[in-house]
Amino acid sequence: MDVEDNIRHIREVMAEAALRSGRSAAAVRLMAVTKTVDDERILDAIRTGVDIVGENYVQEAKRKIEKMGKTGEWHLIGRLQTNKAKYAVHLFDMIHSVDRLELAAELDRRARAAGRVIPILIEVNIGGEASKSGVPAGSALDLVRAVAPLENLSIQGLMTMPPWSDDPEESRPHFRSLRELKDRIAKEAFPRVEMRQLSMGMTDDYAVAIEEGATIVRIGRGIFGERKT
Repeated sequence: MDVEDNIRHIREVMAEAALRSGRSAAAVRLMAVTKTVDDERILDAIRTGVDIVGENYVQEAKRKIEKMGKTGEWHLIGRLQTNKAKYAVHLFDMIHSVDRLELAAELDRRARAAGRVIPILIEVNIGGEASKSGVPAGSALDLVRAVAPLENLSIQGLMTMPPWSDDPEESRPHFRSLRELKDRIAKEAFPRVEMRQLSMGMTDDYAVAIEEGATIVRIGRGIFGERKT
């Protein structure tokens, strides 16, 4: 599959979905999810103008960044173990998967030592699935309240992955719920908390996610083809 053609098509769909939601195409950013993707194809995506690379694993991101350099932004989207926080604060421009206070406190400690303030998203298990990470939707506000005072973290918004379905419309209520949760948290006006980002939507449902307010969509297969096992 041609990475450049795929990205061009995805951006067209993104722009149309953004317009349907009353926003400009510039309001939504494309992340290339690069788990198991060959390095050269990742570079193809970067050369085509993708400026966010999403990685699931700290060590794999470290290897790729050392090889490719820090072009654009690198975001962590996979579950982060607390003992990897000391590496994550040096590698990533944003961490999407903060779902517990213990992890947030360790990231804050490590970021302070590194002299950085790390943008983070709170990961919400919007579908309540036992197999997925993320704070339960009903506990997200309390987690934001607890994390907000940590001075070396900057909460920028929320992230989710809805239950899988082959019908994108099945994801719509979950995306809408996350947007409504973001709005409720924003009304609390916690100091230094900016509920501007909604990281939601993947290859099969990103257009619906944008219609419901996504600001970052995470696309792997749609750019690179089927993942290697």
